[in-house]
Amino acid sequence: MCARAVDASGVAHEPADAGARIVSLVPSITELLFALGLERQIVGRTGFCVHPRDKVGNVPKVGGTKAVRIEAVRALQPTHLIVNIDENERDTVEQLRTFVPNVVVTHPQTPQDNLSLYALLGAIFDREQQARHLADALQTRLDEAASHSFAPQNVLYLIWREPWMTVARDTYISAMLRLVNWRTLPDVQGGAAGAGRYPSFEFDGTGRAPWLAGVERILLSSEPYRFTQAHCDALRRDPRLGGTRIELIDGEMVSWYGVRAIDGIAYLMRRAAAAAG
Repeated sequence: MCARAVDASGVAHEPADAGARIVSLVPSITELLFALGLERQIVGRTGFCVHPRDKVGNVPKVGGTKAVRIEAVRALQPTHLIVNIDENERDTVEQLRTFVPNVVVTHPQTPQDNLSLYALLGAIFDREQQARHLADALQTRLDEAASHSFAPQNVLYLIWREPWMTVARDTYISAMLRLVNWRTLPDVQGGAAGAGRYPSFEFDGTGRAPWLAGVERILLSSEPYRFTQAHCDALRRDPRLGGTRIELIDGEMVSWYGVRAIDGIAYLMRRAAAAAG
């Protein structure tokens, strides 16, 4: 079997036939499946699978990424289930594995990993030509980013409040930001021996994180917590953040892998160029 048909859990997948019935529990991969031309074979999605907006409305929902309705999935009689190591609960996936014949596990950790993701799904679902087209477009974007010299910035990428939460250096988000030389703080890895992939921290009081002094730019993501201009304004009034740039950022463009990464890299390049202007 071709190596590119081996998923993130090390399982090798046989090519699916034309009657494959796919349930995707990963929003960004649902979008990718449509981009690969698999619209007629997608039979289930989560409520967070909102792209492409003009097409997903026809696909039944089976709950959320972490609150999956097991019986709703069973009723759809899928032959293939697409899951992600970070986004879906392992216990839920194991329950679904008892009746879904093929569970495809994904785990892209860098923008470059999308190349193998495209190839994996292209090989399984007979969409190799479409996968190569996407890979060429992504590689063009990666080459464009690599050819530019971006000013270094220490950034704090906020994904939640109460408690405040950010991203470790070994996350997909942090890897995307590194393409434009934006380095996330704190300088931690999220592995089992580290501080977690999405560490919490203190903005206030005696427990205020000391590394905040090195932050030059604070990015408030639109997801999973929907930060607004009001949050930006509140942080700008904090005298301890004087001189720090504080702005909203499109979380889908930064955190969604799959086909969205192609536009996401261009989006970050525009943001970095504007920041330097």
